[in-house]
Amino acid sequence: MISLEFFKEQIKSDYGTLPIVDDDEITRKLSMLIAGQCGNEPIDEVVARFDYSRPRYFQLLALFRKEGAKALISSKRGPKTKHRRTQEVVCQVIRHRFLDPEASTKVIAQKLRQCHFHVSKRTVDRVIAQYGLQKKTLPVPPSATTDRDRDLPHLSKKAPRKSGRNQHRTRRPPTAGR
Repeated sequence: MISLEFFKEQIKSDYGTLPIVDDDEITRKLSMLIAGQCGNEPIDEVVARFDYSRPRYFQLLALFRKEGAKALISSKRGPKTKHRRTQEVVCQVIRHRFLDPEASTKVIAQKLRQCHFHVSKRTVDRVIAQYGLQKKTLPVPPSATTDRDRDLPHLSKKAPRKSGRNQHRTRRPPTAGR
């Protein structure tokens, strides 16, 4: 029978070693579980060698027994879904923005709260920023020619327009059928 020793960085036997890569969390956790369950060392010493706590060891053991090695992969912590900004809330914010483009985000949030959606002004701000639904801005009129533009050849001054009082407009004769 082969005698194995499990360490955080390698698995060792009388015949050789197998290194464990630093970011290989599954092999490291599995090595800890094998050393704790199949070895003759106390669990406190095993978990100390692998830098885990005793409760975490038993959590991992329960996960491994239930689902196998794939359960040893660390999953993302925190909320898995958007709690406040659900798809329906996003659709309602977009709807209110298109119905009334001049409404502030505070007003949109108030309208949504009246419809029993629990959202804040900041949530509405985030949705509008995410989808680029900012208020339309008025076009800025071109300013008068500045001193630095006078020397540029492409900006030649146009002749002033004549007032429309003396100009005659021609009318088209009416066409048949109109």
